Amino acid sequence: MITDAIGRAVAFVLAPGQAHEPPHAVALLDQLPDVPGWVVADRGYSSHGFREHIWNLGARPAIPPKRNETPVACPDWIYTHRNQVERLWARLKEWRAVATHYERTANSFMGVLCMAAAIDWIKG
Repeated sequence: MITDAIGRAVAFVLAPGQAHEPPHAVALLDQLPDVPGWVVADRGYSSHGFREHIWNLGARPAIPPKRNETPVACPDWIYTHRNQVERLWARLKEWRAVATHYERTANSFMGVLCMAAAIDWIKG
C-alpha cells in the first residue's frame, strides 16, 4: 500500500498470502501520477534494485538496510513517518470485512478495501 504524507491510501494491490510484497512495490510506484519527494519503507523492502528504481523515478529512498547489508543513508527525521501505513491499516481493519477477510474472492475483497479506503479518505 502507498499512502500520502498524511496517511490516506493512494494505491494498493492485493498479493497472495504466501507471496512477498516487495515485487509489487515497483508496480505501485509506477502507478503514481506524481513523483514523490521521499519513498519511506521498512527493512523488508531493502534491496539495491528497489532503491535504484526509486532514484530513477526522481525520489529519495528512506529504507533502512537489513542487518547483514552495508549501511546506507536513511534519515531518521523522514523514517519516523513510516508508521503512517501501519496507522492506515489499523483504521481500515476497523471494518470487520477488512479485518477478517470475510470476502471470498479477490475482486470482492478489493471492492470492500476500496470502499473502506474511500470512506477513510472522506473522514480524514
